Amino acid sequence: MPAYAIAHLRPRQPHAEIIEYIERIQATLDPFGGRFLVHGAEVEVVEGPWEGTVVVIAFPDIEAARAWYASPAYQEILPLRTRHMAAEAVLVEGVPAGYDPARRAAALRATAQQG
Repeated sequence: MPAYAIAHLRPRQPHAEIIEYIERIQATLDPFGGRFLVHGAEVEVVEGPWEGTVVVIAFPDIEAARAWYASPAYQEILPLRTRHMAAEAVLVEGVPAGYDPARRAAALRATAQQG
């Protein structure tokens, strides 16, 4: 099942170390099958407050995402970003092929009726 690394980054002011981080990050992703889905795009805010931008990186599975984040190669470059940007970052598993939200709703309804 696919997994994703998602980061909410603020502010988006360029700094030499952030540029170096961007130059080097793909090499840290390659061994784990990571690829950018969203990177540096303008965010269209439709609900709530939002400052900054978002990054979404896809991985083949949650184990690959965890291994990438913990890898010595990524940990080496991470401070280049964290010294200059506030951020929240998460790793999250995606849904399996054929996922049906109506089935999830039915399971939630059944649990709510039991309680």
